[in-house]
Amino acid sequence: MSTRFDIRKAVPGDASAACALLRRSIEVGCKADHEDRPGVLEAWLGNKTAANVSTWFSIPSNHALVAERDGELLGLCLLTQAGKLALCYVAPEALRSGVGRALLSAAEGQARAWDIRKLHLHSPASASAFFERQGYVNAGKDKACFGLECDLLWKQLDASCEAQAGARKRFCNCSS
Repeated sequence: MSTRFDIRKAVPGDASAACALLRRSIEVGCKADHEDRPGVLEAWLGNKTAANVSTWFSIPSNHALVAERDGELLGLCLLTQAGKLALCYVAPEALRSGVGRALLSAAEGQARAWDIRKLHLHSPASASAFFERQGYVNAGKDKACFGLECDLLWKQLDASCEAQAGARKRFCNCSS
């Protein structure tokens, strides 16, 4: 199997495949987080429908990306103009292949183009170490909208505060 993949802007036509990837990634890849608890899993998956994903991809203030190889989606990422990394999921079989890192890098590039200086996200505990390796600061536990305790992570993107990026605090106090 080839390790090469392409990152491209998602289109509404990707919604069904992206939805299936999201659901499988949560059900399988995040099993340690939801522990097969039906209430948590149902809440987490509740808005992961093809119609919703298509809408998310169509919103002009969102920047959605997919990783693809030979027509198969391997991952997806969704950045909002508010600086929130709303989605960053990789198919279980594509974990640790560089897909997540490439998606995140592309999303950060778009954030810089939009002049966003800081990104934030909620991450299940099983994925937090990945984001920390990419320079995100773990600000501690927070509740996600689906009832799962998650880590709140953030990353300063502008160069003026990179020296503070390693500091363990909830938000950067940069004056810029």
